[in-house]
Amino acid sequence: MTDIKSMYFDELSTSLKESGLPAFRAKQVWQWLQQKGVGSFDLMTNLSKDLREKLKEDYVIKFCEIEKKSASALDGTVKYLFRLFDGEFVESVLMKYKYGYSLCVSTQVGCRMNCAFCATGVGGFIRNLAAAEILSQIHAAQNDMDIKVSHIVLMGMGEPMDNYDNVIRFLKLVNNDDGLNIGMRNISLSTCGIIPGIKKLEQENLQLTLSVSLHAPNDDVRSRLMPVNKKYKVDDLLDVCRKYADSTSRRISYEYAMFGGVNDSDECAYELASKLKGTLAHINLIPANDVTESGLHSSTPERIKRFCEILEKSGRNVTVRRSLGGDIDASCGQLRSKHIKA
Repeated sequence: MTDIKSMYFDELSTSLKESGLPAFRAKQVWQWLQQKGVGSFDLMTNLSKDLREKLKEDYVIKFCEIEKKSASALDGTVKYLFRLFDGEFVESVLMKYKYGYSLCVSTQVGCRMNCAFCATGVGGFIRNLAAAEILSQIHAAQNDMDIKVSHIVLMGMGEPMDNYDNVIRFLKLVNNDDGLNIGMRNISLSTCGIIPGIKKLEQENLQLTLSVSLHAPNDDVRSRLMPVNKKYKVDDLLDVCRKYADSTSRRISYEYAMFGGVNDSDECAYELASKLKGTLAHINLIPANDVTESGLHSSTPERIKRFCEILEKSGRNVTVRRSLGGDIDASCGQLRSKHIKA
């Protein structure tokens, strides 16, 4: 059956019209799906029972249900484990900041990138999420907490560029004025460095923030942490990123998770500063959460401070990310992995 929640409004209108329904019904159905985020046609109370039954025959609503929820006693961060229609699981993390609520969403069940520090890839890749399933993570969190999510980070389970078409569809749906209406400038899309995807995204000219998971200044170190670097080398990646920034006039955020004795030396800091010289860039240093499967551990606060000082003295724009949800396994894939093993 047709995935109705992943449809653009014009697609929905055309499809319902072909089924013999009047045009105003499309707006009603759209509002239930995109604004209220219902997971059942039965909840569309301003539609007749006969119409709801007809919709059930032709369409399916892909949504997610809360399987497990954990709230941090340290900072209020909420971690969700969502069950999908086929029994698979994905995770989302809701974070509260001064500017409002930000939700980190997943784009795939599992991941094929197999980064050494990420628990998501341990179980391998299962499947891509439909646009509706990414969108439903937002609806589920909002309805559960009775809040409005104002910022979105595509940095949960999966590699967004490996699910490009569904992710672009999601972005246009979530940005729609008659939907959740979350501005593109409040959306951050993270990639491990899929060069063809970055080139395609450049052509979309979306005013979102592109976050590149760099985590190392050279091929030797990055290839140890991220197998994708064997295909897309650091210098090639940075060259494409420069062109992206020049074309879109949008500053790129380079994510740099700090691992003790791996990528946190003074030499790495100086090399990173050199390679990002003259680029429209922001460096986000991340005190890494320990992930049992990886054997990697976070750098010490002293080492992170020293690394940051070198970058700042070199004239680079840098911040150290506040670590959230450390007491609830907030790193990508940890909750799903434990749940599957249980």
